[in-house]
Amino acid sequence: MTDRPLTLMAVHAHPDDEATGTGGVLARYAAEGIRTVLVTCTDGGCGDGPGGVKPGEPGHDPAAVALMRRQELEASCEILKISDLELLEYADSGMMGWPSNDAPGAFWQTPVEEGAARLADLMRHYRPDVVVTYDENGFYGHPDHIQAHRITMAALEMSGLTPKVYWTTVPRSGMQRFGELMREFQPDMPEPDPAEVAAMGEIGLPDDEITTWVDATAFSGQKFDALAAHASQGENIFFLRMGKERFGELMGVETFLRVQDTTGADVPENDLFAGLR
Repeated sequence: MTDRPLTLMAVHAHPDDEATGTGGVLARYAAEGIRTVLVTCTDGGCGDGPGGVKPGEPGHDPAAVALMRRQELEASCEILKISDLELLEYADSGMMGWPSNDAPGAFWQTPVEEGAARLADLMRHYRPDVVVTYDENGFYGHPDHIQAHRITMAALEMSGLTPKVYWTTVPRSGMQRFGELMREFQPDMPEPDPAEVAAMGEIGLPDDEITTWVDATAFSGQKFDALAAHASQGENIFFLRMGKERFGELMGVETFLRVQDTTGADVPENDLFAGLR
């Protein structure tokens, strides 16, 4: 037997992604004594600047935004009690179709083999028992999320390690509730475009296809505070408008698709570490 601690590695695209999709499991497993490693791939430089200035608008300084977002990320990690933060520091590629997709140094432009080699080194160092990232569509089609998926899956192959591997997802049943809440908290929101509604309907998975449901409700306050630490992006973080109690009701259970496993643990499961302890 080894005295090496059980280790969870989450690979995310931007500062604040760690809190949105995995804040609950990161806080829960840290509280259980598991080592939690966060790898953030980009600098977040395409986020909002001070005063809400948007990328491409006068006064938007990606380098200054990246520095601000790094400080927010460090605060989030402290709230979630994340053991280790690793920054790959690629340039934020922005949303699909933005000119920043093609900028030199953008994560979207980085050869998968290069990013994967760096991540594989981190995997060999930390030897995670569980790895979490996005599906092949990056959950909702963001180029940096797609690239994070690609380098993670390639790094796993390069490293030769065989952890349990999960992709973040949401139950389709919950997407309808999410839409209702958005209208409740944003009553002046225009009627959604039918194409957008159809696209939202394709996000996540049917409930019966989700393998893993982790109840982190007891840590939803930490998750809320971690999201709130990313104050510069508050305009884009809808969840903060609903307050902690409603947030916990909606966001307390985090769901995943298990895509690699050597433990034989039965699914559906309620623990990323099922079969490992």
